[in-house]
Amino acid sequence: MKGLRIGLVYDLLGTWPAGAHDPPDADVEFEPEATIELLERALLQLGHQPLRLGSPHELLARIGKGELPPLDAALNIAEGTRGRDREAWAPVLLQMQGIPSLGSDALTLSASLDKAWAATLVRAAGVPTPAQAILRSAAAAESVELPAPFPLFVKPRCEGTAKGIGPSSRVEDRLALAREVERVTLRYHQPALVEAFLPGPEFTVTVVGNDPPRALPVLQRALEVETGIGLHAVERHPAAPGGWRHEIRGELDAPLEAELSQLALRAYAALECLDFARADFKLDLKGRPYFLEMNPLPTFDPEGSFGILAELAGRPAHELVAEVLLGGLRRLGLS
Repeated sequence: MKGLRIGLVYDLLGTWPAGAHDPPDADVEFEPEATIELLERALLQLGHQPLRLGSPHELLARIGKGELPPLDAALNIAEGTRGRDREAWAPVLLQMQGIPSLGSDALTLSASLDKAWAATLVRAAGVPTPAQAILRSAAAAESVELPAPFPLFVKPRCEGTAKGIGPSSRVEDRLALAREVERVTLRYHQPALVEAFLPGPEFTVTVVGNDPPRALPVLQRALEVETGIGLHAVERHPAAPGGWRHEIRGELDAPLEAELSQLALRAYAALECLDFARADFKLDLKGRPYFLEMNPLPTFDPEGSFGILAELAGRPAHELVAEVLLGGLRRLGLS
């Protein structure tokens, strides 16, 4: 088959249209140049021609000016900037142009970004989730029925990549809960999602493919010692003297890995993910896993999960990513 022309839609670090009231981690989901280069290398290995289209705003401008080049397909990794449907911007524009896309569609991206909706959907499919409550103001935190005993965990309802999460996200009483809900609602302009805090180990499971999808090896995340929150979330924040201390809790044995893989596959199906996604889990004191979130736009940064998985398999990252993208092209009937 002749090589395909595949457009790349992405948000690069350093391009966030910062506003005066934006939080310091506003662009944490944006990608480094190395991610785009890895995707280009993967597509070139498959014999296809990658074409940089830029951000969803740039894609929209190209369409409006009639300057969108002929494309056989597109790969969207753009997060958008504001709103709970921001990850759906590019897929909708591409769909309107009749351009097939690799990865999950707009509805799955929006449903997954809304952590409350995602939990409802996967829970209905038999995947355990922490008890939750949605709070829209600090005042509500003073009297609302709590979803679980303290400690609780507070995060923005519609964000990913640990955006809006830090050392203060774990709260021990109602006063701290009110402060944290106020921080989330004012700084991130959305409701706060309050959950039972899970003190056990944290794991992430990358799922790829379709009919059937498969789970790649489970990866364990380091936790910050004092809070029990993922180190990847707290290390963005100023540390106490001596820096952040981290640890690896528990043990990832074969039965636990099998259980996490099955739960990830079940959540992937419940949210109707396509081609690739990453599911996060945390364990309670009894070692029972609970679903935290699904990310249908997992980073392809060579320093991220795909890079780690490729290293564990003893292969270059672009080869693993090429294999994943090939599965998506086959789903589209393009390879």
